[in-house]
Amino acid sequence: MRPVPVLHVGYRSTNYWLVGHGENRLLVDLGWPGTLGALRVALRRAGVSLEAVRYGMATHYHVDHAGLAQELKKFGMTLLVMETQVEAIPLMKRFTKPWDRYREIRAEGNQVLGFGESRAFLEALGIPGEILPTPGHTEHCVSLLLDDGRAFTGDLPPEEAAWDNPVALQSWSLLRARGARWVYPGHGPVRPLE
Repeated sequence: MRPVPVLHVGYRSTNYWLVGHGENRLLVDLGWPGTLGALRVALRRAGVSLEAVRYGMATHYHVDHAGLAQELKKFGMTLLVMETQVEAIPLMKRFTKPWDRYREIRAEGNQVLGFGESRAFLEALGIPGEILPTPGHTEHCVSLLLDDGRAFTGDLPPEEAAWDNPVALQSWSLLRARGARWVYPGHGPVRPLE
């Protein structure tokens, strides 16, 4: 099986990952509000147009991970929202200021998925893997785990630093049990899961 392509399109200290190829690419985490130009530049450097981003998901709904969601939907992106994330979306606006240029995420154009549905949905995109609930940073955090062991974990606290966070440690146990071997975090370098 050929590995699923993953491109780093991050900027401003936050990692954004474009997973897949062709018309079924999935953007994992969605940019800071007001930075559509920076995302376009990062995508262009990777050889991808903004319009080629057909699907997007936020590992959690904080402004550095989901700030551009509504703007990206205007370019044809379908926003995948996991069932545990629905109630977190309207709360994002509490943490923004007018100068952030945040556009509130609307329900239209979103596709809500249950965790049990994620594997079939991703398979239809040519992405073998699943989306798992991985609370620890927030209650609504999720991770994308590819079948080859690459885990896109957003801001899930690193395992070695989560000694006082039993919820995060339980999320790491789940990822390990499901075969995670490499961590693609929301901030910092890619690292092996030892």
